[in-house]
Amino acid sequence: MCAPRSSLLPAVIIIICEVLTGQHTCAISQKTSCQVRGSRADCSHLSLTAVPPDLPRNLTSLDMSHNKLPGISPASLAAYPGLLHLDVSYNSITKLDGALCQTLPLLQTLNMEHNQVLFFRKEDVSHCTNLIQLIMASNRLRLQGEPFSALQSLRFLDVSRNKLQSAKLGSQPQLPSLVNLNLGNNDFTALKKDDFSFLNHSSFLRVLNLSSASLKTLERGCFEPISSLRTLIMDGSKMGTLVISQLCSELSETDIDTLSLQKMNMVTLGNMTLSGLQKTNLTFLDLSHNGMGKIEKGSFQWLSRLQTLNLEDNNIKHLTKDTFQGLRSLKKLQLTKALAKHPTSSTPIIEDFSFQPLGALESLILRGSAVGEITEHTFTGLTSLKELDVSWSTSTSFKIITIKTFNSLAGSPLQKLNLTGADITQINPGGFSVFKNLTTLLLDFNFIKQTLTGKEFDGLGQVREIHLSNNLQKINLSSTSFVNVPNLRVLTLGKSLVVKALELDSSPFSPLCNLTNLDLSNNNIANIKENMLEGLVNLKVLKLQHNNLARLWKSANLGGPVLFLKWAQNLTTLVMDSNGFDEIPLLALRKLHNLRELSLGNNLLNSLQDSVFDDLTSLQSLFLQKNMITTVSPVVFRTPMSNLSLLVMDKNPFDCTCESILWFVTWLNNTNTTSVPDLKEQYKCNTPHAYFNHSIMDFDGLSCKDMTPFQALYILSSTAVIMLIVTALMVRFHGWRIQFYWNILINRTLGLSDATVEEGREYEYDAYVIHAEEDSSWVERRMVPLENERCRFCLEDRDSIPGRSQLESIIDNIRLSRKILFVVTEALLRDPWVRRFKAYQALHQVIEANRDSVILVFLQDVHDYKISRTLFLRKGMLRPCCILDWPVHRERVPAFHQKLLIALGMTNRLQE
Repeated sequence: MCAPRSSLLPAVIIIICEVLTGQHTCAISQKTSCQVRGSRADCSHLSLTAVPPDLPRNLTSLDMSHNKLPGISPASLAAYPGLLHLDVSYNSITKLDGALCQTLPLLQTLNMEHNQVLFFRKEDVSHCTNLIQLIMASNRLRLQGEPFSALQSLRFLDVSRNKLQSAKLGSQPQLPSLVNLNLGNNDFTALKKDDFSFLNHSSFLRVLNLSSASLKTLERGCFEPISSLRTLIMDGSKMGTLVISQLCSELSETDIDTLSLQKMNMVTLGNMTLSGLQKTNLTFLDLSHNGMGKIEKGSFQWLSRLQTLNLEDNNIKHLTKDTFQGLRSLKKLQLTKALAKHPTSSTPIIEDFSFQPLGALESLILRGSAVGEITEHTFTGLTSLKELDVSWSTSTSFKIITIKTFNSLAGSPLQKLNLTGADITQINPGGFSVFKNLTTLLLDFNFIKQTLTGKEFDGLGQVREIHLSNNLQKINLSSTSFVNVPNLRVLTLGKSLVVKALELDSSPFSPLCNLTNLDLSNNNIANIKENMLEGLVNLKVLKLQHNNLARLWKSANLGGPVLFLKWAQNLTTLVMDSNGFDEIPLLALRKLHNLRELSLGNNLLNSLQDSVFDDLTSLQSLFLQKNMITTVSPVVFRTPMSNLSLLVMDKNPFDCTCESILWFVTWLNNTNTTSVPDLKEQYKCNTPHAYFNHSIMDFDGLSCKDMTPFQALYILSSTAVIMLIVTALMVRFHGWRIQFYWNILINRTLGLSDATVEEGREYEYDAYVIHAEEDSSWVERRMVPLENERCRFCLEDRDSIPGRSQLESIIDNIRLSRKILFVVTEALLRDPWVRRFKAYQALHQVIEANRDSVILVFLQDVHDYKISRTLFLRKGMLRPCCILDWPVHRERVPAFHQKLLIALGMTNRLQE
């Protein structure tokens, strides 16, 4: 199979170069993969054979470790004269070039660990006058002359793991500023009197590391040149008890403060082993990881100033009242995994009064140890104890915590008690009542199975933290569970409660007004009351992840969504992952203005209501990973994302369309303040098919911009069509109204109305009656009898003006009448005089004269449409009181007459 041209090109160039020059020095310039952050460059683990030439010139730190450098060429570093820190560890360097520090005059740190440097001379570092730290560990050093004499500023020197045969690094005084010297893991077996003479003038030396040294001989006065020594590390050294005793004696003339003797295989600690330290000011002693099984009586009597003793990971079988004799200043005793019960011994591991000599002890760590039975005198004498850690320890006394369990600590000012993993199954009332000063109680990973009534915490009025998480049985709560701990700040109940523990009418947390942190996670809780957080005005952190609360926030929930967060408006952290939520009520997160972290990952959220996050103005971290979110809408997310520093929204089935994702992609491209981990790898499109399984950052937002004018055109055209349809319908069904009011407006505007003049004129008649010939008898029977001195009708047959034509008579009589009264019947609408002349005169009175002067009296039910075609009037043009119907029943005739008289008396001016 043929190789690609791109892979063959470098090889071809190298071959041509070798043929032309006969050398193997040709190289191809290529961009390095170094990570550059500010003035720091990390070029480690890149298999480089030379320092890259294309790094920024302002570098102060360069890491070239774990590569294939054969050497350090000063010329390759000439471009970086400001370099302060250079790491070339784990390469194949065989020599340190003397011109290196000439090229890098400011160099302070040089790490050449794990190379192949053999000869080390003064000339190699003679110009490194500013060097502070030099690490030459794991090489093959052969020191020639006085290699370190020029390093006047050096503070840290590491020449460990070099198979050096002597601790003597020079014969002349040098390294005056040295503070830390590491000579561990070398091959010398003796410390001679003059081995450290080269440090005679090193008054600053404080730390000497001789770990894993196989010392067999210590000449008297070997530490005299470094008497200012404060810390000596001898971990892993192959030294017998006699040599250790000799070592302690030699340290008696120093300022030793810290001594580490880890992994020394010191199976038994003799009562004279540490006697040489009696005159010292030793405050820290580490004897851990020694497999120590026995401590002889009085072994620590020489260490009256010791403050910290570490006996971790030993195999001590027995503690007696003489074990810690003399440790009157001890403040911390580390016994993690230090005590082991002998399978055949019936002797108690901790005898009564074993800790009585430790009156100053403040911290006792028995984590993972076989404590045995706790008696009423086990901890007697610990009058200063503030911390007791018996977590993961084995003791039958911890199965049931009774009022007597910790009686031996009644006089101790204990503040922190750690009973994590202590196999506790029950806490009796008053079990912790002796701890009046207790502030932290750790009870995680136990087997407690009971209902907490509150008496279990009797006497803990000062407690600030109670941790009851990961209880392997189930705890139930009552309304009084925490009534005796009113000052509680932190309460963790994760993975500990029965499912129905919070289905109480009165919340068990109501007495905890000072609570700031509440953890109820991993309890499979399905139902809580709305008042669960009532009164918790100081609550800052609430954890409810891995429960089953989805139903509580459903709009279909019986009684509506349970808005339990309304009582905790000062929350800063809310964690509700893995609850099965598929919706968030609109008011669920209201008034949470201080919330900084919201986590709703691993739910089923899809469509979110527009303003659900609007109150989250202080949000800094938002976790919505592994939901069903397809659309990231600005109306939903603009407010919460305005101040974000961290967004985790990966593994959602995003819909990569303009409507769904354009705003989100634009925001991601423009944000400089928000961190979005795994953006390229985990934010994938699910739809449409063209973008399936592509990163959302591949979405082309330019395709959406072309739609902008079409959207505007669509909105404009749709509006025009709708307005046209509405106008057509208005003209079709209400055109007459428009025309009517338009004529009135024109007449008022142009001043064509004489309503004011006519309103003040004297009328001869109250109404001109227009009726069909067939209705004359009705008029005579029903209308004429109503005439009197104040009411007079004008009837055409009776009151025509003699000597005038019929047309002139009609016009004059209408003008002399206040009202025009139509007696409406089918016959009237067929009358040609009415249709051709009288109706126009009435319309003139209504519209042109601008007077409300027409009265319609219906003797028959005539459709409004017919009236419009004949009389050019509609009922809608007239007041309701001017439209009358002749009653069918005789007893209603007087009422009709009364309505008619009222209509006749109405003013003719249209009411504004």
